[in-house]
Amino acid sequence: MAISLIDSVTLHPLELPARADAAPDEILRRYADVRNRSISDVTGRHEDDVTAESLLPMLRSNPEVARRQWYITDSDDMVGVATLNILTDAQGRTAIAIISLCKAVWRRGIGSAVAAHIERTARDVGVRRLLAWVEHPASTADRVPSPTGFGEIPRDHHARFLLRHGFTLEQVERVSELRWSEDSVQRVRRAHADARRRAEGYRVVQWMLPTPAEHVAGYAWMKEHMSTDVPDAALGMPAEKWDADRIARHDDRYRARGQTVLVTAAEHTATGELCAYNELAIDTTGGVITHQEDTLVLSAHRGHRLGMLVKTAGLLTWREEHPHSPAVITYNAEENRPMLDINEAIGFAPISYVGAWKKDLT
Repeated sequence: MAISLIDSVTLHPLELPARADAAPDEILRRYADVRNRSISDVTGRHEDDVTAESLLPMLRSNPEVARRQWYITDSDDMVGVATLNILTDAQGRTAIAIISLCKAVWRRGIGSAVAAHIERTARDVGVRRLLAWVEHPASTADRVPSPTGFGEIPRDHHARFLLRHGFTLEQVERVSELRWSEDSVQRVRRAHADARRRAEGYRVVQWMLPTPAEHVAGYAWMKEHMSTDVPDAALGMPAEKWDADRIARHDDRYRARGQTVLVTAAEHTATGELCAYNELAIDTTGGVITHQEDTLVLSAHRGHRLGMLVKTAGLLTWREEHPHSPAVITYNAEENRPMLDINEAIGFAPISYVGAWKKDLT
């Protein structure tokens, strides 16, 4: 049921097609367009644009995330979207909230009204911690330092909104980009050759999703550790449990979104254990920018240049397979100096920063 917010502004639940293979309807196409425009209004970039077909699988609930979505209209115009993703790994006590408004309707109180509704909905279903990740491009505004001691973000429109609504900044993430050129290719090759010399006792294995049966257990074990071993500040992200079924659902979501994913892993030759991995993904329905997603080295195998090994091996294979992709985007916590050192050595450069925000609900 639609909810009247302020003036002519209304909040509507987004209804998804009942059949998983159904095509997006007109509302969902407008939803995808408004989502894309509201993001680019902030970042000035378009690498996160998605089609309605690619977005639809991302909106459906699954055993790991219970998802709720709304769209916001001003008279007959759709002007924003909002989501509440409740993480079942935390028994539903932690949720991620997103409010995306087109810049033309900022400063009218719409975001505050939507935030109040999302918070009430979260409380009603037992959520006790709301998290939000917001990009904060370069600005001349005063700075908000990260409590980790690493990084800062400008006290811009979004920072002021979150602070006013009781959120605290917990962590700053760096958005980095590698632009492909002949020089950058040679730089990655040199870094890979050096990593191979230092990673004695390990070999590189690669696969495209879906995950081959022989790698499912090892991939699941590494994905599980990704949820606990990366810097988390005081966000309190829940530990995840991964098994073969979850890997299958993970792989199927990428397929349904029209994305190709390359996984590059390091295998300990003496034991056959997979102990490091990197993921690269691209939207095959028209995307050109590559996203570097997870990278992890299991703690027992650190100190052997495995992070550099899997990143550079993946990038070199990817460059051959997707030469049309001009750049790779990645995100890392500012306190994750080992991974940032690798990225900087490869040639990644910072282009923006993301604030990770938290609000405890009492």
